[in-house]
Amino acid sequence: MAEAEEQETESLEESTDESEEEESEEEPKLKYERLSNGVTEILQKDAASCMTVHDKFLALGTHYGKVYLLDVQGNITQKFDVSPVKINQISLDESGEHMGVCSEDGKVQVFGLYSGEEFHETFDCPIKIIAVHPQYVRSSCKQFVTGGKKGVKIFDITSKQRITNVPRDDISLRPDMYPCSLCWKDNVTLIIGWGTSVKICSVKERHASEMRDLPSRYVEIVSQFETEFYISGLAPLCDQLVVLSYVKEVSEKTEREYCARPRLDIIQPLAETCEEISSDALTVRGFQENECRDYHLEYSEGESLFYIVSPRDVVVAKERDQDDHIDWLLEKKKYEEALMAAEISQRNIKRHKILDIGLAYINHLVEKGDYDIAARKCQKILGKNAALWEYEVYKFKEIGQLKAISPYLPRGDPVLKPLIYEMILHEFLESDYEGFATLIREWPGDLYNNSVIVQAVRDHLKKDSQNRTLLKTLAELYTYDKNYGNALEIYLTLRHKDVFQLIHKHNLFSSIKDKIVLLMDFDSEKAVDMLLDNEDKISIKKVVEELEDRPELQHVYLHKLFKRDHHKGQRYHEKQISLYAEYDRPNLLPFLRDSTHCPLEKALEICQQRNFVEETVYLLSRMGNSRSALKMIMEELHDVDKAIEFAKEQDDGELWEDLILYSIDKPPFITGLLNNIGTHVDPILLIHRIKEGMEIPNLRDSLVKILQDYNLQILLREGCKKILVADSLSLLKKMHRTQMKGVLVDEENICESCLSPILPSDAAKPFSVVIFHCRHMFHKECLPVPSMASPAQFCNICSAKHRGPGSAILEMKK
Repeated sequence: MAEAEEQETESLEESTDESEEEESEEEPKLKYERLSNGVTEILQKDAASCMTVHDKFLALGTHYGKVYLLDVQGNITQKFDVSPVKINQISLDESGEHMGVCSEDGKVQVFGLYSGEEFHETFDCPIKIIAVHPQYVRSSCKQFVTGGKKGVKIFDITSKQRITNVPRDDISLRPDMYPCSLCWKDNVTLIIGWGTSVKICSVKERHASEMRDLPSRYVEIVSQFETEFYISGLAPLCDQLVVLSYVKEVSEKTEREYCARPRLDIIQPLAETCEEISSDALTVRGFQENECRDYHLEYSEGESLFYIVSPRDVVVAKERDQDDHIDWLLEKKKYEEALMAAEISQRNIKRHKILDIGLAYINHLVEKGDYDIAARKCQKILGKNAALWEYEVYKFKEIGQLKAISPYLPRGDPVLKPLIYEMILHEFLESDYEGFATLIREWPGDLYNNSVIVQAVRDHLKKDSQNRTLLKTLAELYTYDKNYGNALEIYLTLRHKDVFQLIHKHNLFSSIKDKIVLLMDFDSEKAVDMLLDNEDKISIKKVVEELEDRPELQHVYLHKLFKRDHHKGQRYHEKQISLYAEYDRPNLLPFLRDSTHCPLEKALEICQQRNFVEETVYLLSRMGNSRSALKMIMEELHDVDKAIEFAKEQDDGELWEDLILYSIDKPPFITGLLNNIGTHVDPILLIHRIKEGMEIPNLRDSLVKILQDYNLQILLREGCKKILVADSLSLLKKMHRTQMKGVLVDEENICESCLSPILPSDAAKPFSVVIFHCRHMFHKECLPVPSMASPAQFCNICSAKHRGPGSAILEMKK
């Protein structure tokens, strides 16, 4: 029987949590565990009736009149046989050396736990409450208080006066079945719970003017409210309140009232009501047979521990720490929040590791099928742990999700084994060429064995030889492997834009000498720029030879060469005449004008063969055959304006005469000449030759324009004359002012004839110096004697240099 009973107890413990909260998303505020060890042994044979808590130990009273001292784990340290009947209350002083006990038979005992000191008293009624003086260890404080069950009285032990009575609200409830619960929040705040009512009383000092015969203190009820259930115990928790409630419910099937699990609620007291913060239903042993009086709530002030005492069970409730918070989040599968909480409180958590939570989070995401999110989280969770990275990659491989983790693999610190990267590349190569190409482009080439991947790509190209994606990727792999020749060949085949960058970057000019046509076909502009920028590596001659069979490309190259430098390709200027004529006539005339090396006869022959009038006119004029050029303009182009412009450029009277003769019988040409000839040829020459009676369009306007041009010329001449006279006068005045200024003569000046100092070394000797306006100086005796026909003297130096004679402006004598 004993063995069967023990198995039943173990089964109940396993099937019941310390506290079973109803399924809710709201996190509980407290966590629970049974007080076991010695307590389990005691309650198998006896029933708990009361308990008190000290900082150092616990004291448990039973229905069989025994008191057990326990450590915080529930181990028995001492046992006292106090009474044959139920222990109602236990009280300890602050030192924990004296204990007061009251029992159902009216006996009260106060005795020392570690001394022989003892006090006994027997009352004629059951004593429900006892409280020993906190300083009972002192000889002056050997006091204790006892109480019954009928009412709450507040007594001031200092003045030895009763302050007030706090009556029951519901007198219909039997006080022995629904006892009063008391707790002090602080020295002046008493919390009373009775039935379903809670009162918070504050002890206050009475003002001296109000005392008279009244006590010096009074009690004010600062908060009063009703609860849903019957109160079995109270305890303060900061500014909140912990309430142990006895619950009765009605069965839906039988409609009979039964005892439900007790509740431990945390509430926020308000003036006339309260706000529920949390509520937990507790599965204590034998709760179905318990009454309200069978439950007690004790607490340890320093540690925020709450002890729920029932006849067959003692449950400890404590505030949840960060580890408990993480436990709850993990239980609710809120891994993201759990990971964040662990990171924030990593110094305070003891039972959890950030890495373990992160790995659990990854597994959870994988199980849900959120492979991309799981892979992304690996970056943060796995960090630089290469071994863990490799383990996770293999896990993703097992579920066929290597592609999901590929974007997040570490590429530098740490670096995984090459096999890991190769495995992922092979996965992409089998099913996603574009994704494979992206990885090759993004991953450094030293992460994997390049030759292995090259061979794999070549194997795939055997099945699909024209696949551009694979070809481009193979070229990139060749480039990384420094196999630039093969890479260049592929790029040219694909006509890929990176071909020029590859050539420049790796100096592959020797490899492209026979691929110039391919480059030009791909992008002639870039190819020509590259070839011209690197003439020292690929000569002009080599390029021209390679393009011999493609004259249109040859022209593009030579044209750009000519634009850069008119002389570098002079040996090809004759060839260029035909190339321009064939492929680029608009640039032929500018070429003929700018080139000084092309043979004019050859150019004229080609232009005449192709009937290029403008170019032929230019060449004729350049070769000195202006009259033939003018004739071609008039006869081939019939463009009087162009003919006039040509005559103006040549500025040749004979050309104007030819133009007039050709135009004299063509009225439109005459109009053009009349409008433009005025500033170059006397219009009278043309007007006299016009046949009488010839009808000329816009003749009047043309004549008016000639007169206006003549007037304008007269005005311009007069204006220029005025300006010239004014400038001459201004300069004359300036010269006069300059010549009137004095000239400094010192010992540094020399005679321009004899080159000796202009001033004698002996200042007492007489001397004579002549200074001209040109600032040249001479000794008078060094100058030639002026003739009678021309008495004026002039500077010999300026006269010899044809600067104009400078006349003497100053003669110094002494």
